[in-house]
Amino acid sequence: MPPPAQGIVGAERMPLRLSAVLLKWRRRQWPSVQPPACAGRPAPPFRLSPPASPTARPPPPRWRPRTKNPPTFCCRTSAAASWVKAKVRLFLSVGAGGGRGVGAAGGSVGRLPDAAQQFQYAVRVIGSNFAPTVERDEFLVAEKIKKELVRQRREADAALFSELYRKLGSQGVLKNKWSILYLLLSLSEDPRKQSNKVSSYATLFAQALPRDAHSTPYYYARPQSLPLNYQDRSAQSAQSSGSMGSSGINSINLYALNGPTPTPQSLLPGQSYQGPGVENCLRQQLGSRLAWALTASQPSLQSTTSKGFSNAISRGVPRSRREGDTTGSVEITEANLLRDVLYVFQGIDGKNIKMYNSENCYKVEGKVSLSKSLRDTTGRLAELGWLHNKIRKFTDQRSLDRAFGLVGQSFCAALHQELKEYYRLLSVLHSQLQLEDDQGVNLGLESSLTLRRLLVWTYDPKIRLKTLAALVDHCQGRKGGELASAVHAYTNTGDPYMKSLVQHILGLVSHPVQNFLYRWIYDGELEDTYHEFFVASDPTVKTDRLWHDKYTLRKSMIPSFITMEQSKKVLLIGKSINFLHQVCHDQTPSSKVIAVAKSAESSKDAADLFTDLENAFQEKIDAAYFETSKYLLDVLNKKYNLLEHMQAMRRYLLLGQGDFIRHLMDLLKPELARPATTLYQHNLTGILETAVRATNAQFDNPEILKRLDVRLLEVSPGDTGWDVFSLDYHVDGPIATVFTRECMSHYLRVFNFLWRAKRMEYILTDIWKGHMCNAKLLKSMPELSGVLHQCHVLASEMVHFIHQMQYYITFEVLECSWDELWNKVQQAQDLDHIIAAHEIFLDTIIARCLLDSDSRELLNQLRAVFDQIIELQNAQDAMYRAALEELQLRLQFEERKKQRELEGKWGVTASEEEEEKKRIKKFQDSIPKMCSQLRILTHFYQGIVQQFLVLLTTSSDESLRFLSFRLDFNEHYKAREPRLRVSLGSRGRQSSHM
Repeated sequence: MPPPAQGIVGAERMPLRLSAVLLKWRRRQWPSVQPPACAGRPAPPFRLSPPASPTARPPPPRWRPRTKNPPTFCCRTSAAASWVKAKVRLFLSVGAGGGRGVGAAGGSVGRLPDAAQQFQYAVRVIGSNFAPTVERDEFLVAEKIKKELVRQRREADAALFSELYRKLGSQGVLKNKWSILYLLLSLSEDPRKQSNKVSSYATLFAQALPRDAHSTPYYYARPQSLPLNYQDRSAQSAQSSGSMGSSGINSINLYALNGPTPTPQSLLPGQSYQGPGVENCLRQQLGSRLAWALTASQPSLQSTTSKGFSNAISRGVPRSRREGDTTGSVEITEANLLRDVLYVFQGIDGKNIKMYNSENCYKVEGKVSLSKSLRDTTGRLAELGWLHNKIRKFTDQRSLDRAFGLVGQSFCAALHQELKEYYRLLSVLHSQLQLEDDQGVNLGLESSLTLRRLLVWTYDPKIRLKTLAALVDHCQGRKGGELASAVHAYTNTGDPYMKSLVQHILGLVSHPVQNFLYRWIYDGELEDTYHEFFVASDPTVKTDRLWHDKYTLRKSMIPSFITMEQSKKVLLIGKSINFLHQVCHDQTPSSKVIAVAKSAESSKDAADLFTDLENAFQEKIDAAYFETSKYLLDVLNKKYNLLEHMQAMRRYLLLGQGDFIRHLMDLLKPELARPATTLYQHNLTGILETAVRATNAQFDNPEILKRLDVRLLEVSPGDTGWDVFSLDYHVDGPIATVFTRECMSHYLRVFNFLWRAKRMEYILTDIWKGHMCNAKLLKSMPELSGVLHQCHVLASEMVHFIHQMQYYITFEVLECSWDELWNKVQQAQDLDHIIAAHEIFLDTIIARCLLDSDSRELLNQLRAVFDQIIELQNAQDAMYRAALEELQLRLQFEERKKQRELEGKWGVTASEEEEEKKRIKKFQDSIPKMCSQLRILTHFYQGIVQQFLVLLTTSSDESLRFLSFRLDFNEHYKAREPRLRVSLGSRGRQSSHM
């Protein structure tokens, strides 16, 4: 063990700046002791690294962050203070007794170490921040201490220890009691004792640091636990200590696997200090920690002294000009190259290594004479400087660009954090090189810094910088969610080291996206100043179009780790909250609507959240979606009667309330028969209210009846009231979101079609009534039998046609479509589902009622059929008027004749009889004209129906093709039209090819 005073003096003389650098280096190399594991679970292994031997190779600097300070322990009660004092006394007594025992047995121990030496050794052990790889079993360590006291026949101390330990456990003033117990157990060992146990502790102190002690995650697989007894590993540690100083590469490899160089025997506690020459000077100037890091073991120092100083001469002195070299160039030393390389690492040109912009790389100047191996090694090392410049240039440019957005600034912050860790590595390397140059004592040792060792030590940082540079290239010109997608694309790799780095950066980059997301789905607020979120808002849209037009998706900003379905749900959640607040005027707090707690406030939580999209993230989105949508639908159904308004549309605008529609037609018939220009809306509104009070419509909700109104369409020349009359239904507020202006225009078109078809049915009913009423009256006029029969046949054809059309429209179109709509509305999970189902319903009935653009020709033929029905009504009315007038005249003539006969006079005179015959002759002459008019009307009607049937057979809609079959069920029109003789199956195949 080296004299503690010398180490302390060396530490005191150390410059302040160098001490700070070394303190940072120690904190990164020896992380703090972890707290003990939870009860019932084995503690994860953790390692303690001891001070290295005077000649041991310093551990290669890893790219790690500064960890937290080691935990401090304070005894706040008398029991804790007594317990610590007892342990100090135990440590001092055991150390003194052990020293005497060894001196009596071996006789080779010098003087007895006093308390100051033991205290210095304890301070050095505590300051080294050891973390042994043992199970954190507090009870086991306490039992070992008691057994040790009993073995020394100190039963009273063992009992006192048990009592103090029990009191300490009951008060809980120490968090890491296991660490204190294990420390005292280690200190109780005799530091001068040459035993396997001491050697095993030396091996214990030489274990590696955890490789995952980085600011960003680092993939590393390590054993879960190690046994408390280290005797079986002493041989392996001895072999490692003998082979660590052979070469820089070997030392790095062993470090990567087993940690820093084991503590040599010369620095083990209890041994005499040898070699006070150069090593003593080093300890006085650099301090004990620097001596451990920069000196080699005692045996290796003796074996390599001569060789080392020869290497120092060849490495530190410039070589002379070679024979035959006429250029006068001198080979520079490796130390100068090292200094240049460290400057290049920071993006600064060195004396001999410059940045060549033409080639975009760092190169050694051509006038410098270097061997090919050194030039290649220098070029490989200079690549770090090029990567550093690339990343630094990006961060410098983008950090001040506010338009880059919050996501971009988070990306720059992540790059800054990685560069900060890189700078820490460079500061350690620079301080080590500076110390070697200042002292001039390590140039001959194999532990000194070389280009080869530097190449190995910078391998991991180089991979890290390459990954960051690739991210910088890939993220050029991107921002917001698109930038997050670009970073996420690099997580699809099989390299765990690269994947962990990218996931860490993704967590930082995704944090603003996550804040946008949670603010939107929980509060409905969108604070996206730089347009980075995938939900966009248009402030110019008014409230009545909020649901449809105000909020949309920016598909380019949807991160690749969020699916389109999830993004649509996110849009819907925030849109529902804003709809409730602004349109429904529902001020219920979002916390009562969504019973989901906010979480994931850090970048690590964001990374964990977005990497578990199928579970945690999906559950949060689904929960918020279901709660918000359910509450919105409840408000619309209970407060605004959405379903009742939908049924009102069905009853009044789609003519579902039959008694009301029939009575309304009866009341409106006199008014609508007049020219359209003579109608007044208030008169029609009064008739509408009369029809409501006279039918079952009076029992509807007054809120619904209040919205029902009359509307007159634009008047064209020659229009009657039937052509311009229409019912209207006023919608506003949240209901207008479902029944939009476009939807109401569709309802108006359907109502006009249904109202016209219902009018045809009404007209044919009147025609049938005329047949039934006038048939008996006109029996006395046999000359009319042919005309009446022809009129009856044509009317029957029309009735069959209209009945089949009414059946098709009412049952196959309206009722089936309404049933589908109602089922979808009952099963709807959000307002969008209701709106989509309602739009599908309207599109279906418009298409199948021949009101779409594809059925325009069919609709024209159908309207022509309707016109022929009206022509038949007019022709029949004219015929019945003429026939009834003639009948009336004949009856009057016969009555006058009878009256005169009763008076005893001649019934008629010759002149009257002649006039009667002329009049009858004139009427009989008009009958052929009536017959020809009916024949022409029948011919036109049948031609139109045949053309309509041909169009139906070639329709792509199967229901329309079956309608043609029902209209021509007896093949009456098929016999007249050859195009209708094609089978129904072949018609469908022909229509599918068209």
